[in-house]
Amino acid sequence: MARLPRLPILAPTILLSLALAACGGSDSSKQAAPLSDAAAGSQQLSQESGAPLITGNMATDGLAWFNFRRQQIGLPKLTPNSLINTAAQGHSEYQKINNIITHDQTPRNPGFTGINLEDRLSRAGYNLVPSYAIGEVIAQTGYTNGFTAAEALITAIYHRFVIFEPIYKDAGAGYATAASGYTYFTTDFAATNGLGGGLGARKFIAYPFPGQTNVPPNFFSDSEEPDPVPNRNEVGYPISLHADINQLISNVNFNVRRRGAGTPLATQLLASQSDPQTPTSGVAIIPLEPLNSGATYDVAFSGSICTISPPNTACISAVTAISQSWSFTTK
Repeated sequence: MARLPRLPILAPTILLSLALAACGGSDSSKQAAPLSDAAAGSQQLSQESGAPLITGNMATDGLAWFNFRRQQIGLPKLTPNSLINTAAQGHSEYQKINNIITHDQTPRNPGFTGINLEDRLSRAGYNLVPSYAIGEVIAQTGYTNGFTAAEALITAIYHRFVIFEPIYKDAGAGYATAASGYTYFTTDFAATNGLGGGLGARKFIAYPFPGQTNVPPNFFSDSEEPDPVPNRNEVGYPISLHADINQLISNVNFNVRRRGAGTPLATQLLASQSDPQTPTSGVAIIPLEPLNSGATYDVAFSGSICTISPPNTACISAVTAISQSWSFTTK
């Protein structure tokens, strides 16, 4: 299980930062995945068609898995950057030394490398030239399988919004394992000296992607802070759409139904107009009950999209109607 703090979007730079912690300790109801289960899950992921090879290095494997999923859905590949690796590794070490999961470091604490992500990237020598966007996701976990850690972060919907941000170009990762057995896995994302690239205006991608198989049937909502479905824990797998960070998705009509069913499933909608934790460029639904295993689900989405100038949300382009229907199958 996990917790997920959401940090605000900042202007003129754009910061998307999230942290996921596989919790144990004093709360006996929240336990990290058993090591054997995590290893088995990593092995299953490695058998997916086109999956990267496992190196055994959590940082390398985690970033490779993010790139694998991004490329599956048509997003630009992130370029591994040694300077960002340095920033991410330093922050993982800071968290391990201080036994804390956080995006902000405290000066004079042991292992200090910079108060915030901007400071840590600059100290590592990564030059942030306006306009730029940066983001960070963190996992505190009881295992060191990079594929498994990365997949867990993708499942957590607020993390997914960061990982699948189309305009990111560079990324780096690091990890540090404490004597307690918990590992701090940090991934930092960046696009500097202009926010070009990405998908382009009025374009978007879906996840799970059309035709995807072996999709997990469930997600534990209590693992996120703030909790995307506050009154429930085990729910269905989140379904999401992602556009470039300077796009606004609105007027959303979004549903999912099991193939052959007459009515859509009950879901929780995450859209920026009603959920301050959801970026303007993303939208998601979370089924309120776990999905059935080995079942095909049909998704229908319609809405509007326009270009904005973050952090302002007023359209600076014509509003365009968009829609997509697709299906996926659970494992």
